[in-house]
Amino acid sequence: MKNQQNLQELFKRVHLYLDGELKQEEEMQLLREIQSNPSYMAVLSKEKSFRDFIKSKMQRRKVSPTLISNIKNNIGIPS
Repeated sequence: MKNQQNLQELFKRVHLYLDGELKQEEEMQLLREIQSNPSYMAVLSKEKSFRDFIKSKMQRRKVSPTLISNIKNNIGIPS
């Protein structure tokens, strides 16, 4: 049970790290943990590879200016 919680916490921290959402101190601590544990390095590497794959293989569709304007009007943001 404890290992599962640790793994979930690691994934959460790796996601925050890759999103640039960790404070510098938290980032440094995570990187030290990853360097000292090969299985943690594998988690980071796998997640980074997956994100790189998605970025390189998926194309975002263009959104029309009309749609953007309609959404803004519906939520009350002036265009």
